[in-house]
Formats: sequence, C-alpha cells, structure tokens
Amino acid sequence: MTSDDLSKALSQVKYPGFSRDIISFGLVKASEVKDGVAHVQLQIQTKDPKIPQQIFQDCHAILDPLLGNPGKVRIEIDVQNPASSGEASTGSTSLPGVKRIIAVGSGKGGVGKSTVSSNLAIALSQQGLKVGLLDCDLYGPSIPLMLGVPNHQPQADDQDRIIPIEAHGLKLMSMGFLLSDNSPVIVRGPLANRYTQQFLQQVAWGELDVLVIDLPPGTGDIQLTLVQTVSLDGAVIVTTPQEVAMIDARKAVSMFAKVNVPILGLIENMSYFECDHGERYHLFGQGGAERECERIKVPLLGKIPLEPIIGKRCDGGEPTALLSPSESKASAAFHNAAKALLDHVSA
Repeated sequence: MTSDDLSKALSQVKYPGFSRDIISFGLVKASEVKDGVAHVQLQIQTKDPKIPQQIFQDCHAILDPLLGNPGKVRIEIDVQNPASSGEASTGSTSLPGVKRIIAVGSGKGGVGKSTVSSNLAIALSQQGLKVGLLDCDLYGPSIPLMLGVPNHQPQADDQDRIIPIEAHGLKLMSMGFLLSDNSPVIVRGPLANRYTQQFLQQVAWGELDVLVIDLPPGTGDIQLTLVQTVSLDGAVIVTTPQEVAMIDARKAVSMFAKVNVPILGLIENMSYFECDHGERYHLFGQGGAERECERIKVPLLGKIPLEPIIGKRCDGGEPTALLSPSESKASAAFHNAAKALLDHVSA
C-alpha cells in the first residue's frame, strides 16, 4: 500500500452522522505507509467521546483488511475541546465586516424555511440593522422571487468580488441570480461545496450587522461546508407542529450540535389558522415545537400563523414582514421572532 492508497482508503470513512468523509472534513493531519505499517494522525474537536471512538473503529474496519494485520495499522487521535461560541470550531473564520452570522435550517423541505428566512431578514432590517441574506439552497433557490428581484444579475467589483443584489434594504446573494428560470442546478457535492464557499467569501458583503443564511433542507454536505468555512453565531430551526416534521427538526438540531453550533431557538411555521371570527384552528397539530424546545432547553422564538397573504406576498416579491405588525398577525409574529432572536444572540 502506498500513501496515496492510504488516503484513498481513508476517504471512505465518514464523519459520524454525515455524508462527508474525514479527509474532506480536514480531520486527517498526517498519513503515511512506512515499512509496511500505516500511520494515521487525526485531530477532532468534540465533546462527544463516541465520535472519535466511532471514527477509530471505522478506520480500522477499512484499513485492517488492506494491510492484512491489525498490528500494521496505527491510528492516533488528538481529541480537543471545541472552540467556544462565536469562535471557529473547525478551522473556520469570520467574514470581514460581518458582525453576526445566523443560519436558518430545517430537517425537511416544505416547512417554509425560505419564507421564514426572508421575512426574518426583513424584520431584522426594520430593527435598524444592516442585514444580508444568503440563499444557500443551490438546488431550489427561491429568495430572488420572494424578494422581487428574480431577473437581476450580479456584477463584479474591481477586486473580482460579486456585488450582492439589493432589495427592501437587504443585500442578497443566491444561485437563482446566476440561472434562468428553467435551468436546473446539476452539481455533485464537491462543486456544491465550492459554490457555497464562493458565496460566503467572494461576495462584497460590506459592513453588516447580521448575515442570515438560508440553508437547504436536510443535513448534508452544504451544511457541513458552511460550518467549516465560517464561524456561525448560531442556528435557527424552522419546523411545523406535526410530529413528522419534529422528527426531522431533531435531526437538524443534532447535526448542529455535532459541529458545535449553538441552537438559538425554534420557529414554528404554519402554527395555526385564525378565522375571521377570531377562532384558531391548529391544522397540523398543537404544541410540538413548545415540547421540543422544553426538551432541548432552547427558546421558542415565534409561532407563525397560516395566512393566505404570506404566500401571495412572497410570490409578488413583497414579504409579509414589510407590513406593519398591526396589519398582519403573521407580520407581527415575524417581528416578535426577530426581537427574540436578537435578545438571545446578544445574550
């Protein structure tokens, strides 16, 4: 076995709970084959003892058959405590000029994550903050339509950085600006990771108080690339009340916990429908997000009602949060969620 063979074999070892391997995640600090013995040095930042133990076992499961003898495989793991909140936990850095970076994620699609992201960004902006909104959902970018700029194309500055599109007081970047309406994004994981890094590091964001990042649904490579590229101040998880949505929301919470990103709170979307007579109907169940928040000890930032105006205004490029809170209970809920988020992230 050569050193190249060793690296190729190690690329089959996945980080526990993710689809990405330990090579691309940067955990392998040294690997070589010397005198017929494979030497591997790993460095892992975690408080969970099960993670290095699992990686150790998986490395042996891959390498032992190739070397023919467990004694010819020597694996050293340097387990370090993760960096504190607000510091890079996996070699990531902050973005120049950006004070806070908050990710908005969900365990599954269809819960209204992009709707919440866009309205939350608007509400934060109306608090007097300079806000950017980055659409990292490469495969289904919807932010350009929701913010009323679907046909805009970004330009480059004299430093060859992308100049974000501006709408409703927000600075925006999305794959949707680089595609025509009917063009699908067909990219494998490594290229998707590269796009994510470019959108973060090669965009002229300027001075921002908050950068809101709208993540794709699920717990895949783009999420892992994000936490590896920049230091997040925390994540907001969007869910709906029913248990099937909560199951996937728990996976998202667990994912961020594994990479040492604090959960700032949950937002329950489509929480209830209120008729003209003031009576509320819980169409998708009741209390799911509250119980989950109590279980994991994080705040419930908001409960967004189901209002037809939300979808209509998003399709028209005028998010509901642009309305006065007195005009729409959904707008009031988004503004209250933004205030609760600021209180928590500043605590």
